[in-house]
Amino acid sequence: QVKSIERFLRRLEFHASKIDELYEAYCIQRRLRDGAHNMVKAYSTGSPGSREARESLAEASKGYKEYTENMCLLENELESQLGEFHVRMKGLAGFARLCAGDQYEIFMKYGRQRWKLRGRIEVNSKQVWDSEEMVFLPLVTEFLSIKVTELKSLANHVVVGNVSCETKDLFAALPQVVAVDINDLGTLKLSLEVTWNPFDKDDQPSAASTVNKAATVNKRFSTYNQSPPDTPSLREQAFYVSNMLRRQEELENGTAWSISSESS
Repeated sequence: QVKSIERFLRRLEFHASKIDELYEAYCIQRRLRDGAHNMVKAYSTGSPGSREARESLAEASKGYKEYTENMCLLENELESQLGEFHVRMKGLAGFARLCAGDQYEIFMKYGRQRWKLRGRIEVNSKQVWDSEEMVFLPLVTEFLSIKVTELKSLANHVVVGNVSCETKDLFAALPQVVAVDINDLGTLKLSLEVTWNPFDKDDQPSAASTVNKAATVNKRFSTYNQSPPDTPSLREQAFYVSNMLRRQEELENGTAWSISSESS
């Protein structure tokens, strides 16, 4: 088991080194583009009458475009190395805000990825949702947009909140339960369990997940440690040493592996 974990750690270290190389190459292209931008600005503000100045301006503009295209390619390659976000719907937490019979629609947008789900509050304070899991591919420059709408009737829908959240804090080794403030007062929160898998399905084809892939920003996320009285109980996720060892052994044997496991 120790050897299995050591091999997995070496794999992670190699993966991290590839990301470091991409980031260093990106920084070099960014500095080159900044230099080309300064040259374009200097030639544009100067006297463009001479032929040499016009040729220099055209050459600087060409370099600026080339460096920008290189940065886009490196950004796409970097995103392909960031693994997956496994998101599980835990429920809405509204304390006295939620009542039996209320129906809600949640729409999440992350770049070109979409996730729409509808839910209903039951009499026993339980919540029933038509979709529970989703896989998002991490993006470098995009925010996670969340829109919550209360469905009152066929033609009467009330938007409860529309927020945008940064995703940099979701890159964590262990699964985490986060609560997103949907409205400004924080009386309605969306509880999500997020697990980051550093390797995607292409790199690890036997992953256990079968779901579809698909500013006020920083304060929106907070670790959710307690259960409100009228929402489903949010079980704490824990990783035990024996569980980790067993799953690493399964990985080496080619069986399913996923860090979004239920606690024992």
